[in-house]
Amino acid sequence: MNKADSERMAGILEDMGFEWSEDPNQADVILYNTCTIRDNAEQKVYSYLGRQAKRKHEQPDLTLIVAGCVAQQEGEALLRRVPELDLVMGPQHANRLQDLLQQVFDGNQVVATEPIHIIEDITKPRRDSKVTAWVNVIYGCNERCTYCVVPNVRGVEQSRTPEAIRVEMEELGRQGYKEVTLLGQNIDAYGRDLPGVTPEGRHQHTLTDLLYYVHDVPGVERIRFATSHPRYFTERLIRACAELPKVCEHFHIPFQSGDNEVLKRMARGYTHEKYRRIINTIREYMSDAAISADAIVGFPGETEEQFENTLKLVADIGFDQLNTAAYSPRPGTPAAVWENQLSEEVKSDRLQRLNHLVATIAAERSQRYMGRLEEVLVEDQNPKDKTQVMGRTRTNRLTFFTGDINELKGKLVKVRISEVRAFSLTGEPVEVREVVSV
Repeated sequence: MNKADSERMAGILEDMGFEWSEDPNQADVILYNTCTIRDNAEQKVYSYLGRQAKRKHEQPDLTLIVAGCVAQQEGEALLRRVPELDLVMGPQHANRLQDLLQQVFDGNQVVATEPIHIIEDITKPRRDSKVTAWVNVIYGCNERCTYCVVPNVRGVEQSRTPEAIRVEMEELGRQGYKEVTLLGQNIDAYGRDLPGVTPEGRHQHTLTDLLYYVHDVPGVERIRFATSHPRYFTERLIRACAELPKVCEHFHIPFQSGDNEVLKRMARGYTHEKYRRIINTIREYMSDAAISADAIVGFPGETEEQFENTLKLVADIGFDQLNTAAYSPRPGTPAAVWENQLSEEVKSDRLQRLNHLVATIAAERSQRYMGRLEEVLVEDQNPKDKTQVMGRTRTNRLTFFTGDINELKGKLVKVRISEVRAFSLTGEPVEVREVVSV
């Protein structure tokens, strides 16, 4: 999400005539796009800011901006903490960067954190990749998970129209992008705020309908989407993913805990049994699908037994990848003020045990690729070995093989897998599939 926002804001700055600098100390404008999902990300921002704030005393023309979730969460308090700041802007204001900067250049110190209707995205992002691209389909989140600060900082759900999404994807197809990831904080909620209901009483615009609507965009060969919420993940969506050849067999569906009591206190709105049923249904339709997820350990009041239920879920399901985190209290969330917080030692011990299990299972899951022919979309050169290129399989496994990036970038290559590791593969190229945009 933040990467997509950063690319959009960089695009606006380039349109304004700014040039990118690799060295922050040479820059005239520095924009920190921030995340507040965990405390350590937030602390990093303050240490970076401190350095640049000092520099501003020698170079008063330096413009300092904090954007994103920390900006939204702290608002004017950020200016009190770092008075050298020129602009504090929440994520909903990303597309307004030019107007806000103009106010700064007119001599104002600006805080833009009020809720607004997100302006349709007409900016041209400065995309980091030439092969894969993010496309926002829904902003914000209406869920109220007790540990999560996202609804406070990203606002209520706002879906883009299917037409606007398709136009952006068609432009990407024309520019040679081969893979698009549709993005939403809670992507399965897409469309429920848009007008229109079918004769059967179903929302007319759902993520499933959107996939059918954008599937034939010329030039785009692969479609992914993230992040899903188990509460809204339907069999109809799973069936669409199985039917539509461009949709990749990779699903990112956070479960957060394997214990029903903890899930209830988290206000997640499902049980571990429901989560297991979703994964089983995915595997009935697509037996080889890769499943990744997010999990939190050390949630307030989590007992050893409840933590072991998370370990059990992880062992039973066999995730291809799992993003794990020890719970960290976030300002303004209910769980942050509960009294039954766990010690850092307990959280760290549980995180280590979970990570060990995750690596073991990922290595087992990787075994199925050995000797197989996998289609890899080449994204870049291997930074550690310039004779190799790297890309991802449809199931999102990072794969390395020998090749020249100048010839292969953006190509789909059939690769025979000869080495498997927990989170990546190595193989030999067998054939390059030329893709012609029509």
